[in-house]
Amino acid sequence: MVKNKFVADYQINASKKIVFQYLSTASGLEEWFADDVRIDEDRNFIFNFDNEDHHAKLTSLRSNLHVKFDFFDPKSPNETNHSFIEFKLEENELTQSLFLKVIDYSNDYEEDELEAIWDGLISKLKEIIGG
Repeated sequence: MVKNKFVADYQINASKKIVFQYLSTASGLEEWFADDVRIDEDRNFIFNFDNEDHHAKLTSLRSNLHVKFDFFDPKSPNETNHSFIEFKLEENELTQSLFLKVIDYSNDYEEDELEAIWDGLISKLKEIIGG
């Protein structure tokens, strides 16, 4: 299967600490990213979109900077070449502006579809945090 890598930067008018809560916690992600987010006994995230569960491991976390979720099939968790979503918070030193970089590596959508999906999701996030 061919995977598509979508990368986009979104300016957010809020502090890193506030935004990071919405990127790295189940309760924060549930507010804007998925219909439901749970954490199982193995500390894996379970994202529910349209009544379908998607399992992900939190594979990278740097407080207030970066978070990465690698998606996997729970029936074969050791399979490689998984889809992932990565969020990076980057600050422009000159303007003191905060940018959220989204990296979505998946095989479910074309780039124009991913752009529309992420534009909508980030708009929802900005509405929630007031940024």
